This record gives sequence, structure tokens and C-alpha cells, in this order.
Amino acid sequence: MRSLRAGLAGCVFVVGVASGCATTHGSAPGQVSGLEPYRVNGRTYVPLGDWRGYSEEGLASWYGAEHDGSRTASGDVFDAKHARTAAHKVLPFNVCAEVKNLRNGKTVLVRVNDRGPFTPGRVIDLSRAAASKIGLVDQGVAKVRVSAVGIADANGQCS
Repeated sequence: MRSLRAGLAGCVFVVGVASGCATTHGSAPGQVSGLEPYRVNGRTYVPLGDWRGYSEEGLASWYGAEHDGSRTASGDVFDAKHARTAAHKVLPFNVCAEVKNLRNGKTVLVRVNDRGPFTPGRVIDLSRAAASKIGLVDQGVAKVRVSAVGIADANGQCS
């Protein structure tokens, strides 16, 4: 399901038929991208043109090795073990977000490079590397605060 979602994230669907696919592959380092509206499960999502000051609380989950090597919606090759990346429904690609586990106070900085999660009540999906940093791997899901803090540099790094 994950690879299907990633492959369709740049497409707009009308009554289950693709009506236009804007490619999101190859987002430029140091710039936001992925601003095209998209539709999943009958709902249209509109990525934020102005992400500055964005903050939300909700449940975070994580996805791991079973998706390694597949393409994310931004075109990146997914690296669950090493890359601190995330899927978010409306934050543009290459936005850096601080994710704080509200149970233990641990934080991690992630780069948004995928779309999701599309499970009700979830606000962000983290790579295993990011989830591990905030103690989320064993819990599976945790209440977090997500705050947009900047744009990844030309090397795709958040600092």
C-alpha cells in the first residue's frame, strides 16, 4: 500500500480516474516542492504554500525496512534505517520539522519527503531512524507535536 500511495501522491483523482498527474520526482535541494493538491481515499489535500509557523499535535507512527528502496512521493529513495525523514499530508517537501514525543520529551528533526499518513488521527509518519530517536519504535504510535522549523539545505539536511 505504501508504494502505491507514494506513486500516486502527485496525481489528482476524480471519481477514481486519474485526471492529471504532476510529477513530484526530483525536488530541488534547498527549495520546497510538492505544492500540488492531491487526492487520496476521496479526500483532497492542499499542501501549504506558507508553512512557516505551522504546528500541530496528534499521533505519530513510523514505517520501516519493508519500504526500503521504494520511491517516496518526492522521488527520494526511502532509507528507513539511516535517513531522518517523514511523511506529512500538507507540509511541502524539503520542509524540516521538529517532532517532539509528548510522553518522554525527546525530539528529532526530520525532512518531509513523502505524503501521508492517511490513517485517521495520525499527523505524521516517521522513518524508523527518526522514530528510534524519540523512543517511538517500541510504542508504535505516540502523541507528538510537529513544528515546521525551516528548509533542508542543498544536501537535503536539516540543521
